[in-house]
Amino acid sequence: MPNYRVAVIGRTGRGNYGHGLDVVWRQIPNAQIVAVADENEAGRNAAQKRLGAKTAYADYRQMLQKERPQIVSVADRHLDSHRDMVIACANAGASIFLEKPICRTLQEADEMVAACEKHHVKLAIAHQTRYSPRLQRVKDLIVAGRIGDILEMRGRGKEDARAGGQDLMVLGTHILDLMRFIAGDARWCYARCGVVAKDRVTPVTKADLREGGEGMGLIAGNHINAMYGFDRGITGHFATVRCNRAKGERDRFGLTIHGTRGVIQVTTGSLPACHLLADPSWFPGRSRVNWQEITSQGIGKAETLKDGGLGQGNVWIVQDLLQAIERNRQPKGSIYDGRAALEMIHAVYESARTRTAVELPMRNRRHPLAGW
Repeated sequence: MPNYRVAVIGRTGRGNYGHGLDVVWRQIPNAQIVAVADENEAGRNAAQKRLGAKTAYADYRQMLQKERPQIVSVADRHLDSHRDMVIACANAGASIFLEKPICRTLQEADEMVAACEKHHVKLAIAHQTRYSPRLQRVKDLIVAGRIGDILEMRGRGKEDARAGGQDLMVLGTHILDLMRFIAGDARWCYARCGVVAKDRVTPVTKADLREGGEGMGLIAGNHINAMYGFDRGITGHFATVRCNRAKGERDRFGLTIHGTRGVIQVTTGSLPACHLLADPSWFPGRSRVNWQEITSQGIGKAETLKDGGLGQGNVWIVQDLLQAIERNRQPKGSIYDGRAALEMIHAVYESARTRTAVELPMRNRRHPLAGW
């Protein structure tokens, strides 16, 4: 296997190093971390020590010019610099492992795609669940007809303090990516975006727009319900609403896939909880059919893999990225998948703003809320 020169870009205090997109390279035998860039001196020194990097830079552009890495982890969670960092990496001929979501606007995403295409580099985005062996078993079961024809998919965000716009952007990107993994591209979106005030939900107005956290740009609402149309008549639903939850109570973050012969539930992670209900009525109490666990080995079979959390998911992403580079194909979760998930997110705001159904791909590539 060829050896790869790898660099890492982080921003201590402004997105840091994401969900382990820096340390994953220490688990890849044919990767050498040659440099790290971080504008924060203390964070830069800590990262250099943590990663065993030979060199550290305050300016990632200088790092790219001097070190000429073949792959770069753009690891920070804040989105305000994703576009600039990715384009700089592409211009330097480096492929990219990028923290999700992809960026702030479709215009930025289009520019990132153009740069990667121009310089023939690959980009993998950190949608870890897409790479899970359990999710592949789920896909296999669906293809084999175990739940019949898919009728609808229902997903929810974590609905914690971020409920609404921030939940949609930060966590909704995972669920919407899973919908596309199962059903392909969405063709349209119709959404309502509101604000919970006392016992009522009122539609968002220009006065409700606000800057989201993590450099994500404008967001709105804390009561969002979206419907998507897919091919073969499949409907997808995503919701994130402000709601009361008792301390310690588990969230509903995940995706449920309803078919004519049964239901599959999927959460997120490297080995997400996945279950099958082989009941056309979708109600265990009617048929007395129980939920069955789906592991990487199949239905009801013991799991042979160790759950390494997001870190294991990152390893699978990086291994696939290296293979994509060597075989000149797109990663399983590519820049196009990252852009498509962002488009589903922005379609929510475009539909809420215009109060009509929105066709995808969207014509408006600017942020929908910026044109209010």
